[in-house]
Amino acid sequence: MDHSTTLGFGHFLSQTDTVGAGIFAILVLMSAATWYLIAMKSVQGLAMRGRTKRFLAAFWDSPSMEAVERRLHDQHPDEPFSHLAYHAIVAARHHARHGVNRLNEAGTAAEFLTRSIRRVVDEETARLERGLTLLGSVGSTAPFVGLFGTVWGVYHALVNIGMSGQGTLDKVAGPVGEALIMTGAGLAVAIPAVLAYNAFVRGNRVVLAQLDGFAHDVYAFLSTGAHYGSQDEPVPRRVAPQAVRTVA
Repeated sequence: MDHSTTLGFGHFLSQTDTVGAGIFAILVLMSAATWYLIAMKSVQGLAMRGRTKRFLAAFWDSPSMEAVERRLHDQHPDEPFSHLAYHAIVAARHHARHGVNRLNEAGTAAEFLTRSIRRVVDEETARLERGLTLLGSVGSTAPFVGLFGTVWGVYHALVNIGMSGQGTLDKVAGPVGEALIMTGAGLAVAIPAVLAYNAFVRGNRVVLAQLDGFAHDVYAFLSTGAHYGSQDEPVPRRVAPQAVRTVA
């Protein structure tokens, strides 16, 4: 059998040492973690968008913030927009009933509400960005891990060729070409991670921009007294008062 037919990925793994096998195992773990995060965050994103759409439709069709409050008490918040609305209503109720009793309640009702909304936005930002650090790290380091595997493989190939004393082209090109497999494996791991990272970052940016606008609306409704409005008087939509520019 021609020796060249035995060259390939399997032959490379069978001939590599512990360091080469360890590098390949690291790339496999990186790839598994990448695809797990891609699948998990994609499913979570689709489910969250569906719940958000249903909540916003119910929110804007509600006659007052009291109706929204009753809905949120019956159905616990399970996505960013309902989570923000729930905590904003609870903060407004708490400050109106109990006033300032602790340091974190200091200031006017508007200031307390602003801090509560900002805290929820920060929490949702952290939750949406969960796992992105790993994707970014894999995308930036996997090519270098693969390159290190290639360098290590070339080194061992040249050492073996030197020890055998056979420096012909067919003895050099095969092992060196096999070592390049690790560079290809590093790129194969990095490319999906980079694409997924960019897609998730853009999706999070859109969600957070919409959440910021919704926070302005909720702040306006609660700070202007719409929370205590009559059931017969519908709440105006998409209010963007200047006073809530600090809510981010």
